[in-house]
Amino acid sequence: MAIIVNLDVMMARRKITLGELANRIGITQANLSILKTGKAKAIRFSTLNAICTALDCQPADILEFRADD
Repeated sequence: MAIIVNLDVMMARRKITLGELANRIGITQANLSILKTGKAKAIRFSTLNAICTALDCQPADILEFRADD
């Protein structure tokens, strides 16, 4: 099972930087970077909600499931 994080894609579509998004949602750039690179082990629903609100998107725009081969 693989969960793919497409946060960088949505950020590029909305033309927003990591620092700007971090400020808007109230988390550190370091923690947002961990999420963006797919290294996070978990994400709080409150953080996901804040990201979706700031980027005007749905959770499925950010998180994707790909089955292992």
